[in-house]
Amino acid sequence: MSNPSPEADFLIPKANKLNLSTKLAYGAGDLGPAITANISVFFLLIFFTNVAGIPIGLAGSILLIGKVWDAVNDPIVGVLTDKTKSRRWGRRLPWLLYGAIPFGVFFFLQWVVPPFAGDRTAQISGLFWYYVAIALLSQVFYTVVNLPYTAMTPELTQDYDERTSLNSFRFGFSIGGSVLSLILAQIIFASVSDRAMQYIVLAAVCTVICVLSLYWCVFGTRDRALAFEAKRIELPQPPAIPIGEQLKIVFNNRPFLYVIGIYLCSWLAVQLTASIIPYFAVNWMGLPESNVPTVLIGVQGTALAMLFVWTNLSKRFGKKAVYFMGMSFWIIAQIGLFLIQPNQIALLYVLAIMAGVGVSTAYLIPWSMIPDVIELDELQTGQRREGIFYAFMVFLQKLGLALGLFLVSQTLEKSGFKEAVVGQSLPIQPDSALQAIRFAVGPLPMFFLICGLVLAYFYPLTREVHAGILLQLKEKQDSRT
Repeated sequence: MSNPSPEADFLIPKANKLNLSTKLAYGAGDLGPAITANISVFFLLIFFTNVAGIPIGLAGSILLIGKVWDAVNDPIVGVLTDKTKSRRWGRRLPWLLYGAIPFGVFFFLQWVVPPFAGDRTAQISGLFWYYVAIALLSQVFYTVVNLPYTAMTPELTQDYDERTSLNSFRFGFSIGGSVLSLILAQIIFASVSDRAMQYIVLAAVCTVICVLSLYWCVFGTRDRALAFEAKRIELPQPPAIPIGEQLKIVFNNRPFLYVIGIYLCSWLAVQLTASIIPYFAVNWMGLPESNVPTVLIGVQGTALAMLFVWTNLSKRFGKKAVYFMGMSFWIIAQIGLFLIQPNQIALLYVLAIMAGVGVSTAYLIPWSMIPDVIELDELQTGQRREGIFYAFMVFLQKLGLALGLFLVSQTLEKSGFKEAVVGQSLPIQPDSALQAIRFAVGPLPMFFLICGLVLAYFYPLTREVHAGILLQLKEKQDSRT
């Protein structure tokens, strides 16, 4: 492994590296958002159609409306966190501190089926507007806690390889949270017979875990975050740039455009596959609903195990090479899912494991690239704008989720998919709906994976280029002091 000696920490001394407790606390900050996002992507669409009894087209629209609202609140929160001043908590942590409880409350409320009077049409209308309102509020508080959290990465360390290590802790908790949520789902689904109550119990347990993990992050990273703030304040600050000009600079940053393209393609593939797998397992493979979490654990459990393997390989071969390795496994798995037949249950689990090998790189690599892009922007403009860059990354994460669920819902609606009626058994799906499910689980996500590979091939910031950027930044900092 090459020695990254040129990449000196110019804001925090090299002797003061991140300790294990700080890395664990930082990783815990993604546990809550990961659990809520994971439960939502795997179960929210099927909850709307099979528990609340909402037609699948309307169910997809609810999810899309919530994410479109994020187009407004993400950049706003990103800029506000950059401007936040707190001697006690710094720029980012106040948002996590005060947003944790509302975030948990509104996550829980989206799994409640409130009673509405009237005929079926009136009930569906009432449920639709209830879930739209909850989606809007839930997305606001998801942004409030998750966007400032993601923007902390480049503030905790400026070392190229240590950032990959820090992100491995983050996504270790993230994917671990996904696995935990699926294990909880499996236990609760097997223990609680009432379908609506299953989701209420699951949401309540996940809400408690979410709030506690966010507070662990706040108190566990506070000293490190304040140390960065103290160093940043000591340096001469360039004049502020208006928000319009900031957005122009961000989108003129060519490496950033590659990163958001890579991430959007990867994340769309994740969300498409994740949202259709429950329908695929039940309707095509013929598995009982209680077995769905087991299949999902195969994907997420493998992704968790591979995360630290990819981190070490990244130090040796680079981020782009690791991304190509992971995507190759994943594309083969998507082809297999499209071709698999209902009696090949063992093969289903093998393909789930293969997909997990690739899914872990979709989590790790794009997020490890973003801090390098931020330093290039600082070199070009003289300002650190983590908030605005991470705002777009978080927005793309949510956009990928929304588009994935919306595409799945519209594809199934056009194919004649039958939603459940509250209190009745699940309907048998027509052949057209089964073929649409197969298309959504195989060829559609594979298209986005290939697009991501093309973009990754042209991504320009290697380890050597990043080392040069940090040297130039250090020279600028030395000339100011």
